[in-house]
Amino acid sequence: MRRRVSGVDERITTAIAASADDLLAYVSRRIGPDDAPDLLGETMVVAWRRVGELPEDPERARMWLFGIARGTLLNHARGRRRRWALADRIREHAPEQAASSGADAGVEVRDAIARLDADHAEVVRLVHWDGFSLVEVAELLGIPASTARGRYQRAKEELRAALSIGAPLA
Repeated sequence: MRRRVSGVDERITTAIAASADDLLAYVSRRIGPDDAPDLLGETMVVAWRRVGELPEDPERARMWLFGIARGTLLNHARGRRRRWALADRIREHAPEQAASSGADAGVEVRDAIARLDADHAEVVRLVHWDGFSLVEVAELLGIPASTARGRYQRAKEELRAALSIGAPLA
């Protein structure tokens, strides 16, 4: 059964369709291309929730959408600051052993992992930092175990080359 589209639904759909590219560019310039689509989606959700406030004039509707996008960006920035503050508080209360292990310990390895393909790096982090088995990693990522094993193998090869080591990893 197809739902009848009301005039307000049609207006919000038209306003979003007309402004989506500009809104995405606006958000991308402020937070980068990786998080921008998610924030655009959040902007659209908020716009649909507040559809009763949608101005009649198309240009005012466009500006209204940009105002919502700005609010979404501000919420994102507040959340990021809260996460960093939490991480700082956790670090302050971390055991002395972790703090005294040396600030440079493992920097080369962390940098090499950061240069890996994102999917390969995540497998390595989950196995070596979080202690998951490859079967658990596959389940966690929603991929076949053979794919997880393949990514892990390729990541190990790339890490060996990047670090110029011959000894195998775990």
